Amino acid sequence: MSLRKKLGVAVMATTLIVAPATAASAGGHGGGKGDPCAQQVNDTYAEVLRCVTLDGVLNHLKTFQRIADRSTDPHYPGTRAAGTKGYAESVKYVSGLLRKAGYKVTLDPFQFQFFFPVVLQQLTPAAATYGSGSFTNAPPGEVTGPVVPVDVNLTGDRATTSGCTADDFTGLDFSGPNDIALIQRGGTLPDGSACGFVVKARNAQAAGAEAVIIFNQGNDPSRETLIVGTLGDDPGVTIPVVGASFADGAALAAAGSTAHVRVLPPETRTDVNVIADLPGRNRNNVVFAGSHLDSVTEGPGINDNGSGSAAILETALTLAKSKPQNSLRFAWWGAEEEGLLGSAAYVAKLSQAEKDKIALYLNYDMVGSPNYIFQVYDADESSFPAPVVVPPGSTAIEDLFESYYTWKKLPYDDAEFSGRSDYQAFIEAGIPSGGLFTGAEVVKTAEQAAIWSGTAGVSFDPNYHQPGDTITNLDRRALEINSDLIAFAQLTFAFSTESVNGVRGKPVPGKPIRLPAPAGPRGTFVTDGGHAPHDHQPSA
Repeated sequence: MSLRKKLGVAVMATTLIVAPATAASAGGHGGGKGDPCAQQVNDTYAEVLRCVTLDGVLNHLKTFQRIADRSTDPHYPGTRAAGTKGYAESVKYVSGLLRKAGYKVTLDPFQFQFFFPVVLQQLTPAAATYGSGSFTNAPPGEVTGPVVPVDVNLTGDRATTSGCTADDFTGLDFSGPNDIALIQRGGTLPDGSACGFVVKARNAQAAGAEAVIIFNQGNDPSRETLIVGTLGDDPGVTIPVVGASFADGAALAAAGSTAHVRVLPPETRTDVNVIADLPGRNRNNVVFAGSHLDSVTEGPGINDNGSGSAAILETALTLAKSKPQNSLRFAWWGAEEEGLLGSAAYVAKLSQAEKDKIALYLNYDMVGSPNYIFQVYDADESSFPAPVVVPPGSTAIEDLFESYYTWKKLPYDDAEFSGRSDYQAFIEAGIPSGGLFTGAEVVKTAEQAAIWSGTAGVSFDPNYHQPGDTITNLDRRALEINSDLIAFAQLTFAFSTESVNGVRGKPVPGKPIRLPAPAGPRGTFVTDGGHAPHDHQPSA
């Protein structure tokens, strides 16, 4: 159906726990008497597009940055990762503003495994601390002792079969009580198959090592950085296995090297999603938007995903006094970076009747990347075959986003409809979904730089999952455009979801906006639409 038809959506009642109110400093629409946008209804396109401002979104992002800066969490200071003080303060800030604005706010609890930082320290011949991580399904442990390089190749083509066969360990001394095998990534087995990490770890264990360090191969730029992988299911490995970059591995390979490796067992913790509800006339048709609030453990996570969180927060505050035809629900998810855990736990608790009330789900994960490209989740699979079943109605969501970009004369492209963010649980439940994305670590091509400007040969977000994802790691133009689009879509579906699920609604009050047909994606991707980063493995 035409995406210019306005429809109605219903609200879902939940039985989740409502936490007591908490104080929050104002950011964006603080609700003060001097803020007209906080006092008026804001139910027209003109009002919403005027009141959702870049300054308002940036105020929230600056608060997220301050929260991370102030966080002295003993394990992950300077971050807003789930399970940390930085995340708890982010929850307090967002929920406080929403309660003050009049939303019914629920802090929805879920449990998850909290992984402590891995310690990898070189003690001799030089003292240094290196970035590391535990390989998935490797056990905890703590070992201090000599580092024994295993058939490593640090020069030339750096070709190696380090640790791939038992012969690699012949003549090496693993007779001590605390020997650490240093193994280089790469190589093939005698039968020609790839030499997996688990093969290397098992061989080291059989040779008598008490811990394993696997460092990157260093044979090309993509194999220089820290490598942390998986040992697969039931690997049969009983010693800790940790990762290192090529440069750090080369340093550890020095003669007389000793090291300290520590992997603590994970801890079960409880954290919360922030859920905010605004009832509409139709309580059986819910328009749902969400973003993950947590950062990775490496940094404050201002683009990933403070950008989406701030944009939907400013939208929610702007619409707080509106009287929508359909009910509105917003979510700020926890532990997305640990494997989409908060959103998955939330959807799993819903009854089928509650799921049926959700007309659609809109996901916003990274909407202000510094070397951005405008992308829309490819629900119609015009560019990429989806690796998931696309729920009916999702294409209408994609069309609305694309028509808005076309209206604003902005080029856009498709992002693979992959389920690699918090919309996964919703699409698995058959709920129509869509979203926006501005790119992560995939490198921008010269063609894309010519279309969207920016720098070719540099990733869309050079600080993706890094300490540098700070308040300076944003493109303000992209953030402003997408914040307006997020608010536009929420208001549109607040009054009608007919194009998505056939539920009739009403026109948006005020002067109508007639969107053009989508101009079509530019088709600049050869592979998966820039969504390669979202692996969501706890140790990756």
